[in-house]
Amino acid sequence: MNYLFYMAEKKLNRFDMTMLMVSFVIGMGIFRTPVNVASHSPNQWVFFAAWVAGGLIAFCGALTYAEIGSRYPVTGGYYKIFSYAYHPSVAFGVNCIILISNAASLAAVALIGAEYISAVLFPVTYNRQVLQIIIAISCILIFYGVNLAGLKMSARAQNVLTIVKISMLLMLISAIFFAPATPSPALLQMEAGHPFLLEYIKAFGLGLVAVSFTYGGYQQSINFGDEVEAPAKNVPLAIFMGILIIVSLYLAINYAYIRVIGFDQLKSAENISALMASHLFGSNAGKIISILLFFSVLAYVNAVLMSNPRVMQAMADEGVLPASFARRSKKHQVLIKSLTLFASLSAFIVFWAETFDRILSFTIFLDCIGMALSAATLFILRKRQGKSGSHIYNMKLYPLMPLIFIFAYIFVAVSIFIDTPYTALLGLAILGTFIGFYFIIKHKKKM
Repeated sequence: MNYLFYMAEKKLNRFDMTMLMVSFVIGMGIFRTPVNVASHSPNQWVFFAAWVAGGLIAFCGALTYAEIGSRYPVTGGYYKIFSYAYHPSVAFGVNCIILISNAASLAAVALIGAEYISAVLFPVTYNRQVLQIIIAISCILIFYGVNLAGLKMSARAQNVLTIVKISMLLMLISAIFFAPATPSPALLQMEAGHPFLLEYIKAFGLGLVAVSFTYGGYQQSINFGDEVEAPAKNVPLAIFMGILIIVSLYLAINYAYIRVIGFDQLKSAENISALMASHLFGSNAGKIISILLFFSVLAYVNAVLMSNPRVMQAMADEGVLPASFARRSKKHQVLIKSLTLFASLSAFIVFWAETFDRILSFTIFLDCIGMALSAATLFILRKRQGKSGSHIYNMKLYPLMPLIFIFAYIFVAVSIFIDTPYTALLGLAILGTFIGFYFIIKHKKKM
């Protein structure tokens, strides 16, 4: 009886998974990527079309991953699904790139949060950059310690931090009702001098790059597979509820940005969240928003540290990493070696996080490859397993929804390739190198 209670205590419930979903997606992106989307958009039609399309793509992807997760509910599922459906070399190559990309994103976000909070705690200092690096690494180390305490402890911390993050978004959205609107042409008014259709398509595609970054992350939820209570039921429901919350918040806050800041001003604005808060709280708004944004960063750091060691565990189970990466501690069942390596990698990358903006297209291009390939595994799973099964969640409108999702990410990848071909070619070359490295490892093991 005590054993059963202990096992239940380790499991994530539906609310835990929903909060994880929101945390994976809502990071720092929504507080700055609207500027990127607006700068690429010739008018408000294109701007809002990109965000609406991003929401629809996220829904299609969420339902696709819901079925994949229910059909293949294992820990480290985002790695193992590549191995199961294609080949272990593809799983190794894609997931090595994703782990590095995730560590870089965590480092960059931690450093951005340090920039906000350092301005509040130490308004006058001659070594601000060094101070920011210390704060960023401290955040990583603190939540490294939280995750060492076990899954439920980190999940409880995640729930609290995610609620803080959502509260901040709701506060900014309230500007729609309480702050005066910036005088501007009618919302969605078409501008004079329409660009050609190809220019609209190009602008839409480049806007989707930033939008994809802002919506991305929900696919990591399948990494928790058998660590969720009743996964066949709770995983798809948690994904659906999480994406519904995210889409609603994103559309509302972008409407607030346009209403309060103005579309033309948004294209070149800095610290848009602080600008929004200043309409509500006056001169102290910058400090308030900086503190809340820092807590938002902490939620992102914790979520990424929870998820990625499980991918390394799956790779160890497949034999492409040493078995010690799958070994858990006796007391809290923590992947100590995997967690330590990933946290160390993230802390190390903090020193280069200033290049985050430059690697955005690079990381999104690699994500496009992973998203399209992982979503396509649903067709293979259905062929091998069939449609029926009481434990399986079967999505509606199949195969339309996964096809929409796959096509969307191919479109984003092509947009990046056209805009910055060097970035795309570099990403493909690194992916090919990791796949080749897999075969070298396997060959050495046979010798």
